Amino acid sequence: MISENRNTILAVVLSLIVLLGWQYFVAGPQLERQQAALEAQQQAEAERLAADGANPQTPQPSVTTGGNASAPTQAAGAPTSFASRDQALAASKRVVIDTPRLEGSVNLTGGRLDDLRLKDYHETVDRSSPTIVLFSPKGGPNPYYADYGWTKDPASDVVLPGQDSVWSVEGEATLTPSKPLTLTWDNGNGLIFKRSYSVDENYMFEVVQSVENSTTDAVTIYPYGLIARQGTPETTGFFILHEGLIGVFGEDGLKEVDYGGLEEEGKMALPQVDQGWLGITDKYWASTLIPVPGNDFQPGFSHSTTTGNFQADFLGNAVTVAGGSTGETSSYLFAGAKETNLIDSYEATLGVKSFELLIDWGWFYFLTKPMFFVIDWLFHLSGNFGVAILLVTVLVKLVFFPLANKSYVSMSKMKLVQPQMTEIREKYGDDRQKQQQALMELYKKEKINPLAGCLPILVQIPVFFSLYKVLFVTIEMRHAPFFGWIQDLSAPDPTSLFNLFGLIPWDPSVVPIFGPFLMLGVWPLIMGITMFIQMKMNPAPPDPTQQMIFTWMPVIFTFMLASFPAGLVIYWAWNNTLSVTQQYVIMRRQGAKVELWDNLAALFKRKKSASND
Repeated sequence: MISENRNTILAVVLSLIVLLGWQYFVAGPQLERQQAALEAQQQAEAERLAADGANPQTPQPSVTTGGNASAPTQAAGAPTSFASRDQALAASKRVVIDTPRLEGSVNLTGGRLDDLRLKDYHETVDRSSPTIVLFSPKGGPNPYYADYGWTKDPASDVVLPGQDSVWSVEGEATLTPSKPLTLTWDNGNGLIFKRSYSVDENYMFEVVQSVENSTTDAVTIYPYGLIARQGTPETTGFFILHEGLIGVFGEDGLKEVDYGGLEEEGKMALPQVDQGWLGITDKYWASTLIPVPGNDFQPGFSHSTTTGNFQADFLGNAVTVAGGSTGETSSYLFAGAKETNLIDSYEATLGVKSFELLIDWGWFYFLTKPMFFVIDWLFHLSGNFGVAILLVTVLVKLVFFPLANKSYVSMSKMKLVQPQMTEIREKYGDDRQKQQQALMELYKKEKINPLAGCLPILVQIPVFFSLYKVLFVTIEMRHAPFFGWIQDLSAPDPTSLFNLFGLIPWDPSVVPIFGPFLMLGVWPLIMGITMFIQMKMNPAPPDPTQQMIFTWMPVIFTFMLASFPAGLVIYWAWNNTLSVTQQYVIMRRQGAKVELWDNLAALFKRKKSASND
């Protein structure tokens, strides 16, 4: 039974090693190669366009065979290619966007929202670094924008505004939370189109489209909204995080489509619904179209091999505008940072179905999101997310104290009956069945659970992944400092043993192939030491192979976790320290011998003997 217990622990730990090792040694390098190939391809394409002066032509809006219109597919190209984002912005007339958290502009050519920066977020920890760019215009690098408009039935001859239509500004020429922006376009045939943008103090836009019909004939047209992004953006490539197209569609729930999958499929058939949202998500940022709940809409995901565009779009119900009257439709656009409390508030106030799923809480949602709220609450008490992680570790320990206490007590009793167990093995020799029967009777008599040693590890694994998820996906942890050299809990420890923690002016990470292994910081070393001590608290396994595995396991984990977020490594080191303390106290109370010093002495003795040989 003891052997089975150790095998169970070994299986759990080795599974974790395989999972983390696959990402570190296989998936990570593979992603880097793919990104390098993509960058080379994009550079070659940019050089070709610069040489030829060529751009993809704007396609005509597509229509269905059933007589109903569908959302147009946008082209990414523009009449001219620009070397920089600033040049692309200067090529057209614009209206400024200025809010407490956003800055940018609305393009009067097409009336689209294609220039947006997030004032509160910077590219690096340095507050003087550039702010995060979300939207960028067509014709420049990495186009990414939101567009709205109307489409029609194939037989209709209504003249509609297009991608190159130049809109006029009505009233105020700046979009702020207190001043909406209204654009107008006259088709010259009795129809005046208006598009009104309003924005709150954060990241939610409301877009109202209206049509004034001064003719005597009724007009039927269909509103649409779309978000388009040219090219595959750089992603983290980590399996625990979705980046790409995303949406919630009525009772069908969450739909996640990565860039590669949509490239292969081209276009995805999605159900018509009256509740939901869709868009494109990055790790920390997102842009989503949100039709007004209760109104039917046809969502769509697509990718164009011609333009390289990824597109999320929706087509609304037909709007019929009688002669001499006005028709309008509205929807919402979220474009900004995926802040947990803000996302939840939009779900509640606007009635957006399952909008909280815009943040990828993962399989352990029932643990991950509550853990975030606890850490966030502790952060507001302590003023430091690192301290909040230390405090939440203590709370987790308190919650599982009865379970861990029972486990350590059982392990201590196991040590106390070691002489009796040895006698049983010697008495029955190779008769495994009688050995097991005698051991089971001993366990029953002494009230020992031989599997109790597995429980602390099994409990720690989901908590570990939940905390990892919180550190990895929540923007609140981005650039959150701890103390000293840890200025970003969501990034790895920046120090390295191999340059004496900065004393030598050399960056080990630049070493080809071995660079990631050389970034072995202070906190990973502390974590490895605490894990080593925890391993040595128990008697060494009798099997030499198991001894070797348990001896080298802290070393392997130290190198592997060196590339993980510093906040997670701090949690693990602190959790190990609390576990060692708890186990030591319980063992002393039970009268069981603490094996730490004997194990360390035996280890150094073996090393000394090996060096003498």
